[in-house]
Amino acid sequence: MGATHPKTPIEAAIDKSAPLASMLRLLAPSRGRLFLAVLAFVVKDSPIWALPSITAAIIDTVVDHGPLERIWLWAALALVLLALNYPFHMIFIRLSSEVTRTLAVELRNAITDRLQRLSIGFHNRQSSSIMQTKVVRDVENLELLLQQALPMVLTATSSLTGAIVMTAIQVPAFVIVFAVTVPVAVVLLRWIRSRARERNEVFRREVESLSAGVGEMAALMPITRGHGLEGVAANRVAVRAERVRDAGRELDTLNGRFGALSWISYQSLGILCLVGAAAASITGILPITPGEVVLLSTYFTVLTGCIIGLLNVAPVFTRGLESVRSIAEVLEDPDLEENEGKATVKAVSGHLQLQDASFTFADADRPAVDDITLDIASGETLALVGPSGSGKSTLLNMVLGFVRPTAGRVLLDGVDMATLDLRTARAFVSVVPQGSVLFEGTIRENVAYGLDDVTDGQVLGALREANALDILALHGDGLDAVVGDRGTRLSGGQRQRLAIARALVRDPRILILDEATSALDAVSEAKVKQALSALFRDRTTLIAAHRLSTIREADRIAYIDAGRVAELGTHDELMASGGLYAGLVAQQNG
Repeated sequence: MGATHPKTPIEAAIDKSAPLASMLRLLAPSRGRLFLAVLAFVVKDSPIWALPSITAAIIDTVVDHGPLERIWLWAALALVLLALNYPFHMIFIRLSSEVTRTLAVELRNAITDRLQRLSIGFHNRQSSSIMQTKVVRDVENLELLLQQALPMVLTATSSLTGAIVMTAIQVPAFVIVFAVTVPVAVVLLRWIRSRARERNEVFRREVESLSAGVGEMAALMPITRGHGLEGVAANRVAVRAERVRDAGRELDTLNGRFGALSWISYQSLGILCLVGAAAASITGILPITPGEVVLLSTYFTVLTGCIIGLLNVAPVFTRGLESVRSIAEVLEDPDLEENEGKATVKAVSGHLQLQDASFTFADADRPAVDDITLDIASGETLALVGPSGSGKSTLLNMVLGFVRPTAGRVLLDGVDMATLDLRTARAFVSVVPQGSVLFEGTIRENVAYGLDDVTDGQVLGALREANALDILALHGDGLDAVVGDRGTRLSGGQRQRLAIARALVRDPRILILDEATSALDAVSEAKVKQALSALFRDRTTLIAAHRLSTIREADRIAYIDAGRVAELGTHDELMASGGLYAGLVAQQNG
C-alpha cells in the first residue's frame, strides 16, 4: 500500500466543525503582516476615540474663558491626527489586501488541487456547477469577511478600548456604564450567529442547487431547443431561483429584525447616557464639566456605533464561516486517489491483465463488473460489446485506475496497479471518450493539451493520421483557428477527430476508446474509422462500442453481459458460434 498523501497547510487548517478556528489557522502564516496592519489601523483610526476628548477640552476652555492659544493647540493636535489617517490607511489597505488576496489564491489553488486528486467516483456524484460555486463564490465570501468584518472588528476594538481608557482617566464613575454594554453586545452577536447559521446553510444549499440547475440547462441547450422545451427548461431554473429567493428573504428578515432592534436599543441607551451625564452635572452628584458631558455622550455614540456596526456585519461574518464549511466539504472528503509513495512507472509495454476483477458501486445491489478475468497482450486490440449498463465503461475505468476493484486485481505489465503511481502510468495512456472534450482555444492548443515540447510538425502529423487536415482547410487561421467553447465551431465528427489527434500526438502505449463513434453520422463515422486505424497500430487498445462496424478488425471481441464476459473470440469465431454477439450483429444489420 502507498503512503497517504500528506495534507497541505490549507487542508490541515480546515475543520468543518470549527470554521472560526479554521479561519484563524488560515491567517496564521500571515500573522506578521496582520500585526503591522493592525498597528497601522489603530493609528489611522485614532481620531475616532481621540477627537471627543479634544472636543471636550475645547468646550471646557470656552466655558472657562480660557486662553485662545490653548484652543489652537488642541486644534493643531486634532489636525495632526487627521493627517495621519491617509498614509496609515493606505498602509493598512496594502497589507490587509495582500493577506486577503493571497489567501483567496491559496484557497482556490488548494480546492483545485484537491479536486484533481479526488476520485472519479467523487466527480460522478458531484455537480461541476456546485464545485465551481465553491471555488468562486465561497472563496469570495471569505474575502468579503476579511474585507468588511476585519476593519469593523478593528474599529470596534480600538474605539471601545480608547473610549473606555479615556473615560477611566477623565470620568471614572461612568466606566461601569460602558463596561456593561460590551458583554450585552457579545451576547447579541452570539445569539445572531446561532440563529443565522442554519438559515445561512439553507441559503447556501439553495444557491448550489441553482448553480447545478443552470449548468444542466446549459448542457441540455441543444436538446431543449431541438424539442421546443425552452419553457420547461426556464421553469426548472425558475423554481430553484424562487427557492433561493425564499431562503434569502428569510435570512434577510432575520438579519433585519436583529439589526433594527439592536439599533433602537443602543440609541435609547445613548439618550439615557446623555441625560444621565447632564443630570449628574446639573445636580452636582458628580463633578462633571460641560465638556465631559459632551465627551461621555460622544463616546457612548461611538460605542453604540461600533456595536451596531458589528451587528450589521454579523451576516457577512456568518456567511463567511458557512463558506468555510462549504470549502471543507471538498478539502475533507476522503475519497482520494492515493498515489504518494507508490512505484513510479517509467516505461509501459501495454500488457494488461484482469484477474477475478469485480467492482460494486456503494449504493448498488449487484456488481457492475463481476469476476472478470482477461489477458490482453501488448499491441492487441480488444473490443467490448454488449447492452447498455452491462459494465463496459466500468471495466475501462478499472483499467484506467479511475475505480479500484472491490475484489480481484488489475495488472499492468505484470504489476498490480494498486501498487503503482497511476499519474506516471497514465503518461503512457490516451483516452478518446464518447463526447470529445475540447476547450476554448486554438486547434494547436487542443491537440497539444498538457504537452510543452510538441512542435507544429508533430501536431500536423497527428492531424494527418487522424484524418483531420480538412478541418484546417475549413478555417483560414490553420492551427491558430479557435474551436469555440467546447468545440462549438466544429461538427461532431471534427471534434472527435481532433480528440483522436490529441491521443495520437502523445504516442500512447495503451489506448482507451469509449463509444468513440456512437454519436456520429455515417460520413463522419467513416472518416473517424480511418483515423482509428492509425491509432490501433502497435498499441494495446480497448474499445467499448455499440456500433459494430468500428470493431470488426479487432483482434478479439468480448461480449459483456451483466458485468461478466459472456463470449470471447474473434469476429469470425463469434459469428460462427451463433451466440449473443452474432445475434447483436444480425440485429444491427437487420
